[in-house]
Amino acid sequence: MTIHRLLPFIAATLICGGSVLVEARQPKANVSGHKTTAVKPAQPQWKLFTAPDGRFTILMPGKPDRNTQLQKTYMGEINLETFIVQPPKQEVAYIVTYNDFPYSYGELTNPQTILNNARDMALKTTKSNLISQRNIRSTNGHPGKEIEYINSGGKITKNRMYVAEGRLYQVMAITTKKQHQTLAKTITGYLNSFQVVLKK
Repeated sequence: MTIHRLLPFIAATLICGGSVLVEARQPKANVSGHKTTAVKPAQPQWKLFTAPDGRFTILMPGKPDRNTQLQKTYMGEINLETFIVQPPKQEVAYIVTYNDFPYSYGELTNPQTILNNARDMALKTTKSNLISQRNIRSTNGHPGKEIEYINSGGKITKNRMYVAEGRLYQVMAITTKKQHQTLAKTITGYLNSFQVVLKK
C-alpha cells in the first residue's frame, strides 16, 4: 500500500489522536504466480532519522516517505506530519506521525485524556481488539501510552503515543501475525529508539 493510499486513513484517525490503518505488504508473487519462499529478505540498513524540525529522532530502516496535510477540525486547522518506511520483501510498516494541538487545547487538556482518546479512536477506526496497554513515559519524562491491538485481517499494531509540548506523537510498527514473532525484537528496538527532543 502506498503512502497516498494511507493518507485518508491517517487523517481520519489522528485528528483526535488515533492510529494508522495500513496494510503490511505481502511478498509479491513471481511470474508463474507462486510466492517465492526460498529467498531470504534483505536486511534493511537502519539509520538515525531526525525530524525536519529537529523535535524527534528515531532509528528507521531506510529513508522515510514524508507527507504533510492540513486538516480542519473542531479545534481549528491542524498540520498532520507522517513518516513511513516499508522495507521491501517484509510484511511490516514503520510509522511515526504527529500533530500539533492549538495552544489552548494542548494547555487545558489532561495528557491522559488525550492518550485515552487516542487509544479509543485507534481501536474504533481500525476495528481492532486491544491486546495490551500500559502507561509509559518518554526518556525525558513526557506522559505516554503503549498499546497493542489486532484487526480483523490479522494485522498487529504496536503503538507508543506521547504528549509533549502541545504535540501528540505516535510511533508504530504494523505487521502480520506471521511476521510478528520474527520481528518482535526489531520492533522493540525501533520503538525504544524514539526520542523527543525538547524545544530550546
